[in-house]
Amino acid sequence: MPEHALTRSASPSLKDAEWLKRPETVRVLAALNTDGVMTRAVGGAVRNTLLGLPVTEVDLATTALPEQAMTLARKAGLKAVPTGIEHGTVTVVADGVPFEVTTLRRDVETFGRHATVTFTEDWEEDARRRDFTLNALYAGSDGAVFDPLRGYPDLIAGRVRFIGCAEARIREDYLRILRFFRFNAYYGKGPLDPEGLQASVRLRAGLDQLSAERVAAEFRRLLVAPQAMQAVEALFDYGLLPGLLGGVPRLERLNRLVEIEEALGLTPDAMVRLAALAVFVEEDAERLVARLRLSNAEQAVLALGVAGHVKSGLPDDDAAKRALYQLGPSAFTARMLIAWADSGSSPNDQNWRDALTLAERWQAPFFPLKGSDIIALGLEGPEIGAILRRLEAEWIAGRFAASREELLTRATELSRKSSKQGR
Repeated sequence: MPEHALTRSASPSLKDAEWLKRPETVRVLAALNTDGVMTRAVGGAVRNTLLGLPVTEVDLATTALPEQAMTLARKAGLKAVPTGIEHGTVTVVADGVPFEVTTLRRDVETFGRHATVTFTEDWEEDARRRDFTLNALYAGSDGAVFDPLRGYPDLIAGRVRFIGCAEARIREDYLRILRFFRFNAYYGKGPLDPEGLQASVRLRAGLDQLSAERVAAEFRRLLVAPQAMQAVEALFDYGLLPGLLGGVPRLERLNRLVEIEEALGLTPDAMVRLAALAVFVEEDAERLVARLRLSNAEQAVLALGVAGHVKSGLPDDDAAKRALYQLGPSAFTARMLIAWADSGSSPNDQNWRDALTLAERWQAPFFPLKGSDIIALGLEGPEIGAILRRLEAEWIAGRFAASREELLTRATELSRKSSKQGR
């Protein structure tokens, strides 16, 4: 069948795409379009280029069997690694840039996420095993877009639509429920696709079968999407959000945070948004860390959402400086954003804007003393840390004004008192 006959919808050419002209891309596509083999870019690179969005990586689909793809790559002087060869995926590296290359596949049997697949040379069969029509778009080395399932009209219209039966696609991998909401948060326009939404709600119990790490990774990406608030609200409205969080969400708090970030042009942080959405007391943070298998660093950010960590209302200059010193610039910014959202103040409030940018105007000083200074006074053991902590607290309370000499004098006083008490 002629190639043009396979293309079901008129779609533009990507021949001018920057990534398609990169030397490494040219080398890989040239190597994998020989000996009767056809290889095309697929998925995100094609989708994002059609929308005028950045492309960070290029995945390829090929009619070559995995071993053949590796042979062709090495013949062209490229590195080839069998990263997932049992699933048909190898990694080809050109000029230090990796390309995932996957042989066209069709499912024989599916067992949730685990499927028995066989390789094929039929591009439409390969397209039909993907999740959404807007991800079943391919582009050849000449930039010609191949669209076997009419994904391009869906992409332009902002329709996130499952391929074939929505329930069948979800049962293959229940993570596709979250992906449905996440892709709408990035690419959707208008209401959610009714069939996809109904299937996601009906099969939501399947989310419990997923690993915490996969759920967390998907939810992080959803939280920083351009339409994250609409996605989170939809998850709540249709009963999925409480099950994901294991607690009661605070939608209005998150909404205020998003409005502040957008007004200031800030890049969103997934953990800051999660803290605003789901953390009110320390137990909330602990539950989310356990539930989503989050890192210690992420737990520290979530703790910033605990009510009472910042006094209600705008902190005065001294309080803001103390917080900046104790937290550091990144955590200070996160805590101030959440406090601002809690306050209910407008995103255009100049006083809050000034407080948020304190780190740009004031450099937090370093505490002048170290443990060795206290040891030199003849103290040892727990007393060293106790005196250092007391001196630092006094130094902070005194607006960081005491000099090293003044602090050493005070340390000597405390050392003498400690010695007398120990007699």
